[in-house]
Amino acid sequence: MRKIGIIALLLVAFSCFSQNKEVLYNFTSIPQASMVNPGADVSYKFYFGFPVLSGISANVGSSSFSAYDLFANNGVDFNDKVRNVINKSSKNDKVVTNQQLEIFSGGFRVGGKESRSYVSFGAYQEFDFFMYVPKDLALLALDGNKNYIGKAFDLSDLSLRAEVLSVFHVGFHSKLNDKVVVGGRAKIYSSGANAVSTHNSGYIYTGQAAGTSNIYEQIIYSNLELKTSGLAPFTKDEYEGNIAEDITHNTFFNGSLGFGVDAGVTYYIKENVQFTASIIDLGFVKQSKNIETLTYKGTYEYKGTNPDFLGSNDPENVFDEFDEAIPRDTLYNKYTTWRPTKIYSSIQYSFGKSRADEECNCRMPQSKERFKNDVGLQFFAMSAPREPIAALTLFYKRNILEKLDFKASYTFDTFSNKNIGLGLSGTIGMVNIYALVNNVLEYKDISKANSAAFQLGINFVFQDKEE
Repeated sequence: MRKIGIIALLLVAFSCFSQNKEVLYNFTSIPQASMVNPGADVSYKFYFGFPVLSGISANVGSSSFSAYDLFANNGVDFNDKVRNVINKSSKNDKVVTNQQLEIFSGGFRVGGKESRSYVSFGAYQEFDFFMYVPKDLALLALDGNKNYIGKAFDLSDLSLRAEVLSVFHVGFHSKLNDKVVVGGRAKIYSSGANAVSTHNSGYIYTGQAAGTSNIYEQIIYSNLELKTSGLAPFTKDEYEGNIAEDITHNTFFNGSLGFGVDAGVTYYIKENVQFTASIIDLGFVKQSKNIETLTYKGTYEYKGTNPDFLGSNDPENVFDEFDEAIPRDTLYNKYTTWRPTKIYSSIQYSFGKSRADEECNCRMPQSKERFKNDVGLQFFAMSAPREPIAALTLFYKRNILEKLDFKASYTFDTFSNKNIGLGLSGTIGMVNIYALVNNVLEYKDISKANSAAFQLGINFVFQDKEE
C-alpha cells in the first residue's frame, strides 16, 4: 500500500496542467480571446460557438520531472526511479491542473449597426487541481523513518485544492473611442465537488535517546484539516450510484453556488502601440452541499524500541493511544473557497500597414487598413496558497492572408524555459477554426516534456456584408 500511494501521488504530479493561455491571449481573430480579456479589441455582428467544440483546452506538465524519468526502458529499477524523482523534487514544486470544456457560447452587437458595444454569454465546465509536492511525506512513505533519525518531517508540505464546477456567464464589451476598449463579465459558479487542505502544520520526529542504542523517542504533532463539499455520499458504504454521473449532475444542477467577475481593458497609446490588462475569476464559492471537514489535531509521544509506522513492534494498545492523542473529528460547517484568480497584461507594437481587400476587417472594423505584424510582451500571474505563479511571454503575430492569422510565443514559466507556442486562426465564409499548441519543441519525444498544451475550437462568426 505504501508503494501504491506514492506511485499514485507521482502519477498525479506528472499530469499537471497550467492555467496560462498565453497563445490565446489577445489573439483577437478568435472570439474566445475575450474569455481571457473581456476588454479585448474584438468585433462581430454576432457569433456563436459550435456546441461543445467551440473551446477545448488541455495542458499537461511537471515542474520537476517528466514521464520519461519514471517509465524509461533504461534498466533502472522502478523503485529507484521513483526515489530519484522524489529526491530531485522540492516542496515548492507545483502540481497545477486545469481543464476546460465550453458547452455553449455566443455574442452579439447591441445598439445598431454603428455601435461598438457587444453582449456575450455562455457556459463551460472546468476542473482545477493544485498541489505542492509533499516531499517530506513522500520520503517518509517510500523509505520510512529508519534513515532519518533526528529529522522532523514537515506536515505543512501537504497543501492541495481540487474542484470540478460549471460556470454560467454574461459579459459586456464596448469600444468607448478609438483609444479605449473596456469589458466586464459576471459569472455564476456551480461547484459539483470540492476538496481543500491548505492550512496544515505539524511534524513527525523520531530521535534517539541520549546514551542509548535502541531507545527512541517519537513525537507527532498534527494540525491537519481536509474540507470537502459534494464528496461525502461517495465515501459511504451504502453508496451504489455512478460517481461520474452524480458529480456531473451536481456540477450543473445541484452544486454549491458562487459568484465571480472578470474585467479587462485595451488602451491604444498610439495607433500602433497597444496596452492590455485583465483580471479573470475574481470570485468565490460558498461550499454548502454535502459538507464534511476531517481534522486530525493533537500531539502523540512514544518512547521505546525500534518505532515504525507499521506498528509491528509496538505494544498492542499503541494505535488506541494514537487515536486518543490525535483523534479524527468530522465537522459539518459551511465554508468559502476563492477561485484561482488570474492576471494578464501585455504591451504590443504593430507595424506593416496594409489595406483590407474587401468584406471584413475583424480587428479594425472602422477602417480599411490594418497592421499585418504585431510583436510584444505578455505577463501572467495566478494566485496560489503560498505564492503566486508567474510567467513571461514574448510573442509575434502575423496576418498571413486576409482571414488567416498566425501567432508564435516564447514563454518562461515554472515548467519550462524553452516553451515555444504556435497558434493558427482561419475563417472560411462564416466558419472560424483555431488551433493553438504549446511547447512544440518537445513533441519529438513527448515523454521527456515537462509541459505540453493544446487548445482548439470552431465558431460561426457573422459580420455586416459591407464590412
